[in-house]
Amino acid sequence: MSGKSTKKGQPGLAGWAVFSLLAVIIFAMSVSHSTPVVAQGTPLLPNAPASFSRLIKEARPSVVNISTVKTIKGGIQVPPHPFGGPSGPGDPFRDFFDRFFRDRLPKDFKQKSLGSGFIIDKRGFILTNNHVVEKTDKITVKLADDTEFDAKIIGRDPKTDLALIRIETERPLKPLPLGDSDKLEVGDWVVAIGNPFGLGNTVTAGIVSAKYRRIGAGSYDNFIQTDASINPGNSGGPLLNTAGEVIGINSAIFSKSGGNIGIGFAIPINMAKDLLPQLKEGKVVRGWLGVMIQEITPELKGKLNLKDEKGALVADVTKDSPAHKAGIKRGDVIVSFDGKEIKEMRELPYVVGSTPVGKKVPVEVIRKGEKKTLQIKIGELKEEKKPAEEGQPRPELGMTVEELTPQMARNLGLSETSGLVVVRVENNSPAEEAGVRSGDILLEIDQAPVKDLEDFHKKIQTYKKGDTILLLIKRGGATLYLTLKVSG
Repeated sequence: MSGKSTKKGQPGLAGWAVFSLLAVIIFAMSVSHSTPVVAQGTPLLPNAPASFSRLIKEARPSVVNISTVKTIKGGIQVPPHPFGGPSGPGDPFRDFFDRFFRDRLPKDFKQKSLGSGFIIDKRGFILTNNHVVEKTDKITVKLADDTEFDAKIIGRDPKTDLALIRIETERPLKPLPLGDSDKLEVGDWVVAIGNPFGLGNTVTAGIVSAKYRRIGAGSYDNFIQTDASINPGNSGGPLLNTAGEVIGINSAIFSKSGGNIGIGFAIPINMAKDLLPQLKEGKVVRGWLGVMIQEITPELKGKLNLKDEKGALVADVTKDSPAHKAGIKRGDVIVSFDGKEIKEMRELPYVVGSTPVGKKVPVEVIRKGEKKTLQIKIGELKEEKKPAEEGQPRPELGMTVEELTPQMARNLGLSETSGLVVVRVENNSPAEEAGVRSGDILLEIDQAPVKDLEDFHKKIQTYKKGDTILLLIKRGGATLYLTLKVSG
């Protein structure tokens, strides 16, 4: 029986041999095909990659490391001292050094930071994040072969956190192709290349976890969320699809420790492509409609007799604005702008901002159940002047506050890596009398959260000499209230 079974099985083995040979030939042909990613070709995931090596070889020469130097006014009150103490908020030597060495320390110091970017043009144009290069004294770009160049800023846009810089070189540069982020789907493979923690040419891979994420970064929030590892130093680097095209610019992470926990955010490349012509001119000009809008909730939908929750509800209209002149009223629901459907409230600011100033566009609104089309001539969005630019005197507090960076956190021995930190307290100042210390994290001013440095200055500007400010700070693992009396 075994002999008969063997003979019957022989043709099957030969068939499998032929099949295997054909499979090897087909695989070899697929490898020789010039695609950036080798596919596994399983029935369940036909496009799942077996290796990103070819993609990385193509893209790596176009990714750059960016190092910057900026002058921080006020300085760190007590830098790490030579005796090896913790030099943090709980350092037992801190009071000693405050008392005897504070006035001998330099009031300004040079802060070095690291970031990433990628070449988009043979002429040396490089895209990165605005927060990587803003307020810097010197920008140095290192290419993949370790050659370094000084770079200059061509254009910045703080609202979208984009910046365009340029290096001057006669050597040929290889730009990365820009893809279409609108075609990206949740679950698509993506690859991030950058300079995390100063470790240049680091590659991580993951998938698109979500699209259209809002993280409180501003009016133009529209992030790609990914679980590809993004860490400090990755900012400004490219997020690539499996075709080797840039579909995002790595910008932020969600983390309590400052390290990657699988939630990273990238600016869609289509947003950058829309702004590139203006960035190359050195200034971004945005369209302005002149309305305050809000999201349509299920409760508002019922009260306004709407069919669905699509659109942007107009909560107020600025007097003499383009919207006011065209007849838009409070209570209108904007459902279409220049032929583009407005599905969610957050879509409208970006669409309006991207519209050329002076262009007449049709805007569809629903007013008391009826649809109306209005013609609106788009105005120019004017930047708000900061208090310091308006010449108003700034109240004297006697402390210097900066936005916390990972490097600053390490210098101060803090576990936090974001927020506002007190970096200097003057002798005999209101801040010192209130008990404020270097390394304190500022959480609230008069029970209102403080988001960033601009928010801090706006709030402080409202106080005058003799006023008392209630501060909520975090020191070590505890929070405490302090009262600070403004002296001038």
